[in-house]
Amino acid sequence: MASVLVVEDDQFVRSALIRHLTDATHTVRSVGTALEALREVAHFRFDVVILDLGLPDLDGAEALKMLRGITDVPVIIATARDDEAEIVRLLNDGADDYLTKPFSPEHLTARMSAVLRRSRSSAGAEPPSRVLQVGGLSIDPLRRQAELDGARLDLTRREFDLLAFLAGRPGVVVPRKELLAEVWQQSYGDDQTIDVHLSWLRRKLGETAARPRYLHTLRGVGVKLEPPYVEPAS
Repeated sequence: MASVLVVEDDQFVRSALIRHLTDATHTVRSVGTALEALREVAHFRFDVVILDLGLPDLDGAEALKMLRGITDVPVIIATARDDEAEIVRLLNDGADDYLTKPFSPEHLTARMSAVLRRSRSSAGAEPPSRVLQVGGLSIDPLRRQAELDGARLDLTRREFDLLAFLAGRPGVVVPRKELLAEVWQQSYGDDQTIDVHLSWLRRKLGETAARPRYLHTLRGVGVKLEPPYVEPAS
């Protein structure tokens, strides 16, 4: 059972979500505006927030940024928008997952379960105590800080988790299925989720998929992190 905040201004959709979540034995509170949502998370503890983007008082993307300023509760975006650039931006602004409307109750349940498993696993897991070093990359799991050649990297939570997981296995090709299971705590999922985070991580590492330095994708196999190749001096 989880404590869920539903932020949805459409009364029909909100009622359907409340009914489904309550039937699944979750405790549900609901609001119809972004400001009400901010008040709720300031006064109550939730396990997950389901956030609609089309709110009457404030765009959901702005509401997400404000939520992230006061809480790290997992947020699932529920949206009719399917623009990839916007989805990427939402993930980088702190969303944990997204669902494109219309979606089935079963789909919502599966995504919620995955997000909750990931959240509880992160809360209970003991991070490695040593600083991970891969070439000029330095990753400190305890402080959740990463540096490249001495410069601090501004990473989202998921980007850091992905980088730290790969850094703990330098030179090893990690299958996408394993990344979904260990970083996203999902037994299945869309490869786009991994590709989006790899793309933004590469950008912050100053590389591209066409000209990789640290992150290497083996098509149909997986991803590996290794130090850049340095040609031996002649």
